[in-house]
Amino acid sequence: MCSDKPQLNSNGMGGSRMPGILSRGQVDQYELDGFIVVERAVTQEQLAKLRQELARWVEESREHVGPYGEPTIDGRPRFDMGVEHTAEQPALRRVNNPSDVSESYFEVMSDSRIVDMVADLIGPDVKFHHCKINQKCPGAHTAVHYHQDFAFTPHSNDDVVTALLMLDELTEENGCLMVVPGSHRGPMFSLFDGDDFVGRVSKQIEENLVAQQIPITGPAGSVCLMHTRLAHGSTPNLSESPRGLYICVYTAADAVPLAPNPMPGPNEGRILRGNPSLRARMVSLEVELPKQPKSASFFTVQGQASANTD
Repeated sequence: MCSDKPQLNSNGMGGSRMPGILSRGQVDQYELDGFIVVERAVTQEQLAKLRQELARWVEESREHVGPYGEPTIDGRPRFDMGVEHTAEQPALRRVNNPSDVSESYFEVMSDSRIVDMVADLIGPDVKFHHCKINQKCPGAHTAVHYHQDFAFTPHSNDDVVTALLMLDELTEENGCLMVVPGSHRGPMFSLFDGDDFVGRVSKQIEENLVAQQIPITGPAGSVCLMHTRLAHGSTPNLSESPRGLYICVYTAADAVPLAPNPMPGPNEGRILRGNPSLRARMVSLEVELPKQPKSASFFTVQGQASANTD
């Protein structure tokens, strides 16, 4: 992991910074493995509201045959479904920046215990980048091919955390997240096939990663805090239970984007903890610049068409 940032104490001065919510052991595990899982990351009330809203969106999707909804600020549909979507068996798979249209999702994104945990890992100054819901309805074909998030959202440094809040219990049967521990300390893999940005590693590299992967499971309300360079993917939902993840991306305040946000929104760059930075912290790291999707979701970049589209 490349980070030249000095360790800070709670006053922002040099020295050993002590965690607030996370233990020293959890911070050390994150540094070593590139991820940690923490249960009860939000309150039961917060979780219930998020689940209710997502259930309402799934029901609403039955009335549509293709991507729909109030567009994001770059003009893309808010909601995206897989090609297998029908009114009888919905396959809503993505909600883009739900915090833009939901007070409940905004509250969790901006002022839950999750943000404090992120501050323990990369703080004290934390900035919001974007958020989304990745949903796998029962029987949905949605898969996530192996990739590293940093290749989609490169910054001047890699103090970037993806927080994946489990809206449902995650199991291997319903397509839980799969990760390769320690891969954040390894190379950046190309997400290009020749000149084409395909959003996934090559099949050979994916086979090697799958051989090393472990499942990320846990009860609803748990969060997986994942380093932006950790290699990860997931398989389709083979169960009768839904699998929803509320995914929020946070950065250190002095991490400056090197490419356009793949999911721009009005809250991009909002300081959630601490203070804004007057400088960009640079690290010695090469990363390809992505070609951002113009479709409803990145699933199409990985070759998984949306419902009712060519």
